[in-house]
Amino acid sequence: MAQPNPGSQPEPSLDVITIGRSSVDLYGQQIGSRLEDIGSFAKSVGGCPANIAIGTARLGLKSGLITRVGDEQMGRFIIEQSAREGVETKGIKTDKERLTALVLLAVEAEGVSPMIFYRSDCADMALDESDIDEAFIKSSRAVLVSGTHFSRLNTEAAQRKAIRIAKANGRKVIFDIDYRPNLWGLAGHAEGFERYVKSDRVSSKMKETLPDCDLIVGTEEEILIASGADDVLGALKEIRRLSPATIVLKRGAMGCIVYDGPISDNLEDGIVGEGFPIEVFNVLGAGDAFMSGLLRGWLKNEPLKTCATWANACGAFAVSRLLCSPEYPTWAELDFFLKHGSQHRALRKDAAINHIHWASTRKGDIPLLMALAIDHRSQLTSICDELNLDYAKIVAFKRLAVEAAARVADGRSGYGMLIDERFGRDAFFDAATKNFAWIGRPVELPGSKPLRFEFSQDIGSQLVEWPLDHCIKCLCFYHPDDPAALKTEQQEKLRTLFEAARKVGRELLIEIISSKNGPLTDDTVSTAMEELYALGIKPDWWKLEPQASTAAWKKIEAVIAKNDPWCRGIVLLGLEAPADELLKGFEATLAAPSVKGFAVGRTIFAEAARGWLSGKLDDEEAITDMAGRFRQLTDAWLKTRGLN
Repeated sequence: MAQPNPGSQPEPSLDVITIGRSSVDLYGQQIGSRLEDIGSFAKSVGGCPANIAIGTARLGLKSGLITRVGDEQMGRFIIEQSAREGVETKGIKTDKERLTALVLLAVEAEGVSPMIFYRSDCADMALDESDIDEAFIKSSRAVLVSGTHFSRLNTEAAQRKAIRIAKANGRKVIFDIDYRPNLWGLAGHAEGFERYVKSDRVSSKMKETLPDCDLIVGTEEEILIASGADDVLGALKEIRRLSPATIVLKRGAMGCIVYDGPISDNLEDGIVGEGFPIEVFNVLGAGDAFMSGLLRGWLKNEPLKTCATWANACGAFAVSRLLCSPEYPTWAELDFFLKHGSQHRALRKDAAINHIHWASTRKGDIPLLMALAIDHRSQLTSICDELNLDYAKIVAFKRLAVEAAARVADGRSGYGMLIDERFGRDAFFDAATKNFAWIGRPVELPGSKPLRFEFSQDIGSQLVEWPLDHCIKCLCFYHPDDPAALKTEQQEKLRTLFEAARKVGRELLIEIISSKNGPLTDDTVSTAMEELYALGIKPDWWKLEPQASTAAWKKIEAVIAKNDPWCRGIVLLGLEAPADELLKGFEATLAAPSVKGFAVGRTIFAEAARGWLSGKLDDEEAITDMAGRFRQLTDAWLKTRGLN
């Protein structure tokens, strides 16, 4: 083997490349049920190396993944979701002959999670040496190999090639023992949760790998299988005989022990990483979260005690939540937890931590949002009633509005749509093909005060049917001087909506209109927002009317900075104001950096709607009229921000 010469190598662009399993995990959503009784499932990326790639990316490392997926929707989901998480995906190969692996899982009781692996001739187990690109391996400071992929000759060859390249180029080799007996053919299909079956065949494969490793991580059962020994202390000594690597022994709720030198006769004679006292909800994927935290420290050359603390903390997050990779902490979340701790043994019930988790894992950044709002219902039904037209005409008109907005957007980022469910179903389908950065849809009953939802007051069951990237929009006519009973009722409604939005994983925009309920002073809207924040309501977006002064905007800005620095921002509403009036409002918002754009409707579509519904304008004329007005506003907004 060529001797490493690290000094001659270019600086690696990645911190770690993980190699091996990738799957789509389908988690049963009914907790405390047998897998036989599960009625609905939540989907996420799974498989040890895929989980670790995502977990390390969330913690600020630059990670890559080498695996295979099928040439179908589940395979594309793994690629796309990994990319969204910041994982380098060039090492993910598409296998046109095989399907992506699936895993069905349930939480039957504390620490009891039956699972079924659907991995018969699956794509990731077809990985071979041709999938290991030397330049890609050399682009990383470390490679992580996993135990399961030593179970077949082709996958073993792939991992050993990666190890050879890494060692020859002075890169680190990390071994996640990742022992699943049934993936070695040592347990039945129903025994996916089985942790240990002794096997000389498996141990021999593992022992061949140990001398090349710089870091070896496993549970007590995994340390036993990797060494072939019958007790943990003997296993550690055997591993040390074969390898000088740092060894990390995972002990679940008891934390971990790191061994960075000779193994004494005292099992505790290592660097002890204490566990965190939390409620165990689901143990699946905890080891991958643990490894992610460990690598964040180890690859950043932190003290091993620090590495162990971060690893245990990440594991604690995982066992306190349901899914695997979607539940792993971000660096912001982990940092907050380490500094402030939690009053909850069940971390999933900690509102402050959950908000950071939600906000720091949202899909993409939206620094600019210019939306055409066509979610109006009563205004358009009024025109139809006046002209004695069928409401079906509104459905067709909203599709024209989508086309108008798309022509202005022309595929560029920063454009969006607000479309209602009542008349906008076809428009939603059109908008999905237009590459808009944002799509919102209202839930309020038009004009309701006190606030009511349009279709059902059981708002959570309604939201489950929505696409994941549709943002909830709720207009509330709210003034700080409203009667106490009215305020309480509306606050409770908004709180219910906020909780439902978080439960089903949808973003929320709250629109506040105060001017129709009382005087609009410099304090009115900021006070209204402060009152809602005090209830724990933290919307992703606010939609607000133009303010009377710079002072009002500064107070709004201060309220957001105080209560939710993770807020995506504010968009302006139009209230059918003339375009020149809106342009003045654009200038005033320069005092508030949180204002990211606008969502305007009637100023853009009102004349076209009346003209088209009355037969005075054809489709193209209506589209052209709306596009021209929308473009005028977008150009003006971009000009105020120096973006055009």
